[in-house]
Amino acid sequence: MTESLARAEALIASIPDYPTPGVLFRDILPLLADADALRTVTTELISPFAGEFDVVAGVEARGFLLAGCAAIAAGVGLVPIRKAGKLPRPSEAVDYSLEYGTATLEIQSDIAPGSRVLLIDDVLATGGTLAAAIELVKRIGATPAGVSVLLEIESLGGRSKLKSLSTHTVFADR
Repeated sequence: MTESLARAEALIASIPDYPTPGVLFRDILPLLADADALRTVTTELISPFAGEFDVVAGVEARGFLLAGCAAIAAGVGLVPIRKAGKLPRPSEAVDYSLEYGTATLEIQSDIAPGSRVLLIDDVLATGGTLAAAIELVKRIGATPAGVSVLLEIESLGGRSKLKSLSTHTVFADR
């Protein structure tokens, strides 16, 4: 790991029992507030997929922030994947389970069919959110090009829900 990546990782704070007891929340906001760290992780999120995607999809909510940076750095567009009721023209919706409840994600079909989509999120935990996001991308006729996340909590086994899709993590929490 480079010095810049190690510095960026050190900015991620762990908050116990948030949002519910038993969950160890990873607060990436200090990393996002640091320009050098944000630049470093943005480059790391997209570099393994260079030339393999036409658009970036960011998963609500912190995934939006990373995906926006990644889209600009890669010179491509951004598609938000949002919680239910937040999009003006949702075209597809998927219900899914996460480590502390259930939720619904939605997407609009604002990209050309066949577009190659790099999905970006902040944390890969149980994999339910990203598996739902992959399904949404497929439902609008696009092709998932890969998944890139800032932090993977390996002990929760979420990668197994992403099937054979190429998955890159910047940091791993074993």
